[in-house]
Amino acid sequence: MILSNRMITVIAMSALLSSCTSFPNSGPSYRSIDGSAAVKVSTEGRKVGIDYVLIDLEKSMLGYFETVNEASLKDGFGGGRGGPPSIPLGIGDTVEVSIFESQAGGLFIPSDAGSRAGNFVTLPAQTIDSAGNLSVPYAGRINAAGRPKEQVEREIEDLLANRAIEPQVIVSVTASKSSQVAVLGDVNSPQKVEITSGGERVLDVISTAGGISSPGVETYVTLQRKGRTATVSYEKLSNTPAENIYLAPGDTVFVDRERRTYLAFGASGQNGRFDFEESNLSLGEALAKAGGLLDSRADPAQVALYRSVDRKTLEKMGINTSQFAAASIPVIFRANLRDPSAFFATQKFAMQDKDILYVSNSDSVELIKVLDVANAVTSSASGMSSDAVATRDAVEELAN
Repeated sequence: MILSNRMITVIAMSALLSSCTSFPNSGPSYRSIDGSAAVKVSTEGRKVGIDYVLIDLEKSMLGYFETVNEASLKDGFGGGRGGPPSIPLGIGDTVEVSIFESQAGGLFIPSDAGSRAGNFVTLPAQTIDSAGNLSVPYAGRINAAGRPKEQVEREIEDLLANRAIEPQVIVSVTASKSSQVAVLGDVNSPQKVEITSGGERVLDVISTAGGISSPGVETYVTLQRKGRTATVSYEKLSNTPAENIYLAPGDTVFVDRERRTYLAFGASGQNGRFDFEESNLSLGEALAKAGGLLDSRADPAQVALYRSVDRKTLEKMGINTSQFAAASIPVIFRANLRDPSAFFATQKFAMQDKDILYVSNSDSVELIKVLDVANAVTSSASGMSSDAVATRDAVEELAN
């Protein structure tokens, strides 16, 4: 029986499919992985389940994304204006208490001491204990931690008023442990910096710690204070005086380098992860850095950028976000680069850290893929037909 070309094609395709397991492979096939699973949590027949917003890149929305939205120290803590915060006494501070009397013969200045400059006595230096107290003879234990030294001075004077002659008290801090700020992370000399009543700002303590050790454009400064945290980029901190706020005792300043990257997939010249390096990038620059669009594959009308966007930004744009529960909403921005003016828009659209670029294949490329598969199968079928004829002729020759 002579097989028709159509039948031979069907047989060839069946043979190819049935022999897939014998083809060279670097590991198990997806069918093996799927079939051998003891338990499957599959999305087959449904989408992944992440809802998103699709926004076409055009003039009216560029104003919301021309610059990168950044956090603020000023908004989180204030302190950029006005005077420095007061520095109270604290546990661990070492202080000296000097007591002055108006004349000799009082509690602290004996009558035989004569007249001497100031008529005062300075008590031995002492450390404010873990309960926050210091001791003064005849005044007892004085609670000092958390109080301005002027307030502590007045209390000691009041307690000594009936014993000393017109007492006047001065409390001097000789070593401060409670009014220190820790500066950590990517600085040249991490350390604790003592802040004074003159006031130290964020850049002051970073400078005292030797300055930053990483590129400014990739450096972020985080301020931690009493359980609250705020982060700002070093560039914004340096260029915006209002962000350079006063520090308070017990603050922690953490300087961290965050290498900014984005991913590129699909029909771009190169696929992979790309660094911003020491500059800010626009969408157009990011596409160029990834090798542009492949002429042989890309659909210029379907350039997509994936990003999570703050809900408030989308609401300002007039987008209904009621169906989204989270404060950060997944968004796909779509650029049509068949439109000549879209290239101007891509130069104004700012990239952000961890963005994802995806360039779709054109429909013609997908069609070519199908035709290539069909051609390969047809060629295999033709080869099998020729082999069948050759085998038949060989058998007939042997029979003769």
